[in-house]
Amino acid sequence: MLLDSIDGPADLRRLDEPALEQLAAEIRTVVVEAATRAKGHLGSNLGAVELTLALHRVFDSPNDLILWDTGHQAYVHKLVTGRRGEFDSLRQPGGLSGYPSRAESPHDWIENSHASTVLSYAHGLATAQHLAGDPKRHIVAVIGDGSMTGGMAYEGLNNLGHSGRNVIVVLNDNGRSYAPTVSRLGESLSRLRSNPMYRRQQARLEKALSELPMVGGYLERGVDGAKAAVREILEPPAFFENLGVKYVGPFDGHDIAGLERALRNAQSIDGPVVVHVLTQKGRGYAPAENDTVKAMHDMGEVKPGSYTAAFSEAMLVEGERHPELVAITAAMPDSTGLLPFGERFPGRLIDVGIAEQHAVTAAAGMAMGGLRPVFAVYSTFLTRAIDQVNLDVGLHQQPVIFALDRAGITGDDGASHHGVLDMVLLTKVPDMTVFAPSSSAEVGQMLRDAIELCTGPAAIRFPKTMPPEGSGAEVGAGLVGRRVRDGEEICIIGVGKMLEAATIAADMLAESGASVTVWDPRVVKPLDADMLADAARHRLVVTIEDGLRDGGVGSAIADALRDLAPVDGPSIRVLGVPSAYLQHDKPDHLLATLGLTADGIVSEVSAWQRAVGVL
Repeated sequence: MLLDSIDGPADLRRLDEPALEQLAAEIRTVVVEAATRAKGHLGSNLGAVELTLALHRVFDSPNDLILWDTGHQAYVHKLVTGRRGEFDSLRQPGGLSGYPSRAESPHDWIENSHASTVLSYAHGLATAQHLAGDPKRHIVAVIGDGSMTGGMAYEGLNNLGHSGRNVIVVLNDNGRSYAPTVSRLGESLSRLRSNPMYRRQQARLEKALSELPMVGGYLERGVDGAKAAVREILEPPAFFENLGVKYVGPFDGHDIAGLERALRNAQSIDGPVVVHVLTQKGRGYAPAENDTVKAMHDMGEVKPGSYTAAFSEAMLVEGERHPELVAITAAMPDSTGLLPFGERFPGRLIDVGIAEQHAVTAAAGMAMGGLRPVFAVYSTFLTRAIDQVNLDVGLHQQPVIFALDRAGITGDDGASHHGVLDMVLLTKVPDMTVFAPSSSAEVGQMLRDAIELCTGPAAIRFPKTMPPEGSGAEVGAGLVGRRVRDGEEICIIGVGKMLEAATIAADMLAESGASVTVWDPRVVKPLDADMLADAARHRLVVTIEDGLRDGGVGSAIADALRDLAPVDGPSIRVLGVPSAYLQHDKPDHLLATLGLTADGIVSEVSAWQRAVGVL
């Protein structure tokens, strides 16, 4: 296999056109196999094969800085930068990350797994290079796959144009983001405008016109006006150039030779320039090409019986009962289970693109107008918009519901995707109600309670992992907890999915003669007063959650118990996720490593028993 001979970008530069075509085909085969096995990102990487090869043939990475946004389109980049031998370990414990990783390779500058940020990185790096007096290194920012729908991208673009720094922005337009009108004549004109000889002749003409006595200024402005008119008629809108960023393209993103010419021409342009590249998401793999929903963006799916499936079904039920109910997604209607809602209720599913801050504030506006918005979003992505949650929704006391999927330890996507901040942050928003279902059956009940009982903001947070088998036979209701079993000495409070570990630990402790109470808090803000009072009568209280321990639910329970019984109250042990960046691994293994299991609970109880002389 030709790919096995590629140990670094330099090896790509010795290949001729037939060899490059062979290599592209081999890469697609390897990517399909790895992404299928690891349940990784497929469609975006298949679309970026030729673009990645062209980038590494033109630029000298890592001396030149190639930055990826979003990082999930960097699989091919990994393959050609010396990681072919490790690629079978993609997204596996101890293996390659599914995103660029500074720990893996000097070719990876940013670990960019949240979208729309690369232009800000590029602006910062270009500023540092300028002030250091080192203008020789090219900075290339590859943005696409929806990233241009995020407002931060335009903030970075605006500052790049204002600064005039030398950055080459490669807009990988795969039809899922910014897509200006394309024509053959417009493409030809774009190639002409990016040609250095044309630009030198243009500069000479403009200089000569400006120096003509009396009429020079008028003629120069006339030429500029004519050029602008041609652009407006034959090319994409001059949006980028109005921001001070030159624009060339669009170019065929699967024509390596054409891409190389465009990129080399861009190297000679002074100041920031956008090279617009058209690619096909899922290119070369029929199932992805024929997937009209997401071109097999990833290999995940909404599994029957999962928390996400339960939310999807509950939205259909509540949508029938409440015509004012609307759903909002940030470019993920499929993964969050909202597609059935959109099909059943046309016009009531709003996709805002990768724009979480806008989604939250727009939801506040919808609520002010009499709607009941439900924003379904991964936990890790909502934390990008916590200011809007706090001040635009919370301060205005608007009844927006946040359905937080992938809450807690998520696993294979790594540090950037664990949803461990949401309970710490959301429980600090005044008048926020936070639900934590322990079974999929609780999701529908909690959605109904949030709609009917909450006059202000509410959040329902649920994990990616499947619910325990046989769970959900007993479902609570309202804004109160549920006592699962009654004991006298030890109380275990298991938040959300951690209720399973709590009940297993109680069974293990009961075998040794301990009398154990188990509570499912269900609502972690506000805390159930009856649950707290009941917990206070025990000698030991253990809380366990799959969110951050510092400032989390267990800490709030501990504070409340100390207030209830400041002198003779129970001993308290708080189990939760440490304040650390956790790498990719299987959720169960990560939880076990952190002691967030039934064995971890029993270990804490045993340590307390030894300390007080019970053992």
